[in-house]
Amino acid sequence: MAALDARPTAIDHLVVIGHPSPTGFSHAIAHAYAEAVRANGQSVTEHDLYATGFDPLLRAHERPDAPDFALSDDVRREVALVEKASVIVLVFPIWFGMPPAAIVGYVDRVLGARLGSRALRHDEPYQMLAGKHLLLFTTSGATLPWLSAKGQWYGLKAAFDTYIESIFSLAGCEHEHFDSIVTPLLPSYAAECLYHTGECARRISATLLSEAHRRQVHAKLALPAAVEDPRYERS
Repeated sequence: MAALDARPTAIDHLVVIGHPSPTGFSHAIAHAYAEAVRANGQSVTEHDLYATGFDPLLRAHERPDAPDFALSDDVRREVALVEKASVIVLVFPIWFGMPPAAIVGYVDRVLGARLGSRALRHDEPYQMLAGKHLLLFTTSGATLPWLSAKGQWYGLKAAFDTYIESIFSLAGCEHEHFDSIVTPLLPSYAAECLYHTGECARRISATLLSEAHRRQVHAKLALPAAVEDPRYERS
């Protein structure tokens, strides 16, 4: 069998940022993640929803079950980025116990762009996202115990982790949360959070490389259907 390539295929990370301030900590997290990915020899796209003017409002014709179903041009561009990626990373703050409207709209219009109610009812694989990974980085000014006591943390985990992983046929979903993100932020705590972000990036990069190598092995071991076994002759 031929030797495996050290880097078998392009591995792309899509980092989607849902915070209106370019100086906010969400952007620092996104940059730290991207730097770690590039250091591991993989590709990354940082995509700022606010900077690009992403519209979170779902149109009636964008619903997959609509009789006049059609994706808007901006959604087509977003979907192209998603389809190219092996992992989608969402970075956003928790406000009022929920993600910002930009992130919710991104799920509505982009991640769920081709998932209709029939597929959901019959638990059919969602081909657009099947086998991809989802990684969430969230922040809050409140502490995690406070969010848990108010029921917000468990609600978010159920909706954005467990449920989305299931209906989108994802290979996995990880959620990293940094609480007590307030101004001024202690430099030592900020550095700790960003270091942990880099560690997460390195871990998922290693996972994606391992999966790519595994696919490469399977492809090299698979014989083309038209190839006949030379040990046997036709009668």
